[in-house]
Amino acid sequence: MSRKNSFIFRVLQVVAWIIFVGLSIEAGGLIVNFIFSIYNPGMVQHLYQKLDLSAMYTQSRWAFFGIYSFILVIAFYKAYMFYIVTVLVSRFDLAKPFSEFVADHIRKISYYTFFIGLISYIARQVAKTLTHHGYNVEDLDQFWADSQAFILMAAVIYIIATIFSKGVELQTENELTV
Repeated sequence: MSRKNSFIFRVLQVVAWIIFVGLSIEAGGLIVNFIFSIYNPGMVQHLYQKLDLSAMYTQSRWAFFGIYSFILVIAFYKAYMFYIVTVLVSRFDLAKPFSEFVADHIRKISYYTFFIGLISYIARQVAKTLTHHGYNVEDLDQFWADSQAFILMAAVIYIIATIFSKGVELQTENELTV
């Protein structure tokens, strides 16, 4: 492993941690917004992302809780997926990359990526349905705009996980024959 690749890997570790912290802050901010939008809707305009669904709350509580549940689930799973990424890059051995631990974590990342894409797609379809019933959900597109990209990314990551699993098998066979 060259020094340049080792340096790039260290930078990527830092970037993964920064993204994880950012996504955790976003999930926490959304939870705070959710609580304030129920108990004190007047404060929402001063909170994180100014996500004010108080009009939806007064119009229909089922729609409010449904949409906010989608937002919270997506935010939580994005943060959790990057937690798995940070654990992976923290324990990843560049000298011996093919291990069962790495293959399992890459596979988990693909599952969570697919789940985020699927939930985002369902949430977007529900939001479109709510638009037809007179709800204003235009501000919510930012939470599920990339659903198809997540699904495609999940497929690519799953292929990489399969390659790593095969690499682990080959490495184990080579170690047994030597």
